[in-house]
Amino acid sequence: MSTLWKFGALTGALALATTVAMAPRPTQACGGTFCDAGPQSMPVDQSGENILFVVDGNEIEAHIQIQYEGDPENFAWVIPLMAVPDFSIGSEALFQNLLAGTVPAYGFSSTQEQCPTPQPQTVPDRGDGGDNAASGGGLGGMEEGDGPTVVHREQVGAYQIAVLQGGEADEVIEWLDQNGYQQDPEAEPIIREYLAEGQLFGAIKLTAGADVDQIHPIVLRYRSDEPCIPLRLTRIAAVEDMEVRTFFLGDERMVPTNYRHVLVNPLKIDWLQLGSNYKEVISGAVDAEHANGRAFVTEYAGPSQVVGNFNLSNPAWSSSPFRSAQPSELPRLLEDQGLWACGFEDCQFGHPLVGGILSEFLTLPEDVSADEYIGCPECYPEVTQWDGEGFADAFDERIAGPGEHAQELLSQWSYVTRMYTTISPHEMTEDPIFHARGDLDDVVNNRLGNSLLRCSGDTLFTLPDGREVFIPAGSGWPEFPNEMPWEEEVAEMATSGAPMVLSNRTAEIDELLAAYNVAAGYGQDGCGSCQIEATESSRGRWAMGLAFVALGAGAAVRRRRRR
Repeated sequence: MSTLWKFGALTGALALATTVAMAPRPTQACGGTFCDAGPQSMPVDQSGENILFVVDGNEIEAHIQIQYEGDPENFAWVIPLMAVPDFSIGSEALFQNLLAGTVPAYGFSSTQEQCPTPQPQTVPDRGDGGDNAASGGGLGGMEEGDGPTVVHREQVGAYQIAVLQGGEADEVIEWLDQNGYQQDPEAEPIIREYLAEGQLFGAIKLTAGADVDQIHPIVLRYRSDEPCIPLRLTRIAAVEDMEVRTFFLGDERMVPTNYRHVLVNPLKIDWLQLGSNYKEVISGAVDAEHANGRAFVTEYAGPSQVVGNFNLSNPAWSSSPFRSAQPSELPRLLEDQGLWACGFEDCQFGHPLVGGILSEFLTLPEDVSADEYIGCPECYPEVTQWDGEGFADAFDERIAGPGEHAQELLSQWSYVTRMYTTISPHEMTEDPIFHARGDLDDVVNNRLGNSLLRCSGDTLFTLPDGREVFIPAGSGWPEFPNEMPWEEEVAEMATSGAPMVLSNRTAEIDELLAAYNVAAGYGQDGCGSCQIEATESSRGRWAMGLAFVALGAGAAVRRRRRR
C-alpha cells in the first residue's frame, strides 16, 4: 500500500475554467493540480494557480491560490478526497508576498577596463528581459444506488462546496451537470478509476451571484505527513510544458520524493537579458534524458524572512465601523484603515479582495465598479442599498482572519522552499510527493554575475560559479552548439544520505565552454596590461525586491526582478 493511501489524505484541488480535467495513473492518487496557464511573455509568470503546503507533524495545510478570468458560472473545481478535510479561507496577500520574496532573479553588475587611450565608454545592450463533520448544511443527495451521496455541504467564503461519495462515474458526471458544476464527459473513465480506489469527490463552485473578483484562496487541512501535487487529473485540459509551482513552509528544506531533482546549466540562461529564456531552460532541463520529464528545480530554499508581512494584517483593520455605516461613508472608513489610498495618478484598494467584497454587499448601477463608486460616491446618489453587516462579516472571514493566520504561519515556521517545473500531458503519469531534507544546503534566488567590458569592445562575463564566457563586441549571449546540455545534474533525493546522482555533466559543460571561448576569440587581449575600473556609465542592472522598486547602495547596482 502506498504512503498516500496509508495516510488517507486529501492532497489538492483542480482548478477548472470550463472542464473537469482528469487523467489516469497506475498506483498512487492524490487529487487535483496547481499550475500556471500556458506560455507567457515574462520569464517567470507568477499568475495562475499556486499552492503552499504547511507540514505540521502528521497534519498538512494546503493553501490554494486560483486566478481566473471568464464567466463565473464556468468556474469550478473537482477534488478527489480520501476523507472530508477542514475547509477555510486563505490569504491572497500571503501568496503575493511568497511570490515576491522568493522569485528567482538573474542579473549582473558591470565593470570596464581602464584603457591606455581614452575612448567613449559603451556597454552592450542588455535588453529589458524575468474525521470532520459537515459544518455548512445538512447531509443530502441522491438515494443509495441512484448515484453519489452528498456527505458534506458547506459554504466557505465565496464558494459552495459539496463532497460526493459513491455512485458510478456517469452518475457523478450527471450530478455535476445537474447541480451547475462544469464538467467534461471525457473525464468519465478517470472518475471511474478514482471511485474504484474508494475516493470521494469535492465539488467547488462560486456562490450564486458571486463574480470572479471575489475568488480567494482556499485552505484544506487534513491528516498526512507527505505533501503531494496531484497532476494526473489535469491531463485532459493540460497544455504542453504547463508550469507547476509549489511552496513549503516548515523548519527544513523540502525535496521531491518520486520525481527527480535537476540543477540547470547556468550557461543556457541568457544573463544579458536577465534570464528572459528561463522557462525554455527549465523545460529543457527537466526533459533531459535522466530527468524524463518528471523533475523539479529548486528556485529558493532558505529562511522564511524573505517573505514579507506586508498587507497580511493591520492593527487599524476593524469591521465594526462598517456595520452601521452609510454608503457615502465608505471612502473615509476604508481610507482610515489603509484599505483605500490615492496616489498621483489614481486610487486603489489596499487589499486585493476589498473591491470584490464591496461589490457583493453594495448594490451599484450596472457597469459601475466598486472602485469607481468609492472614488466618487457623490456621483452616484442613487446608491442606498448597502449590507454593512454582511460586509463586516465577510471582511472578518476573508481578509482579517486569514491575514492573522498567515502572520502566525510566517512567525511559526522559519524555512520556505519554492520549487518549479514544466510538464506536458503525456508526462503526467505520477503525482509528485515531497519530503524534508534539513541536511541539504540552502538555495539562493538572487543570482548575480559580472560583466567586464574590455577595451576591445568585447565582454567577459563571469557567472556566480566562476565560469567565464567571452562575448565578442556587438554580440548577445552566445547560442551554444546543440551539444551543450540544458541540465548540469540530475539526482534522486533519498529520504536520507547523499542524493543519488544519475547524471553530472559538469566536466562536459566546462569542455564545451572552453572550446567555445577559444573559437570566439577569448585570449586575445584587447589592450595589454589594463586596469579594471568601475564606471558610473557601466553600472549593471538586475532584478531584486518588489517590481518597479530600485534598490541602490554604494555601487548603485540595479536589479530587475524576474516575474
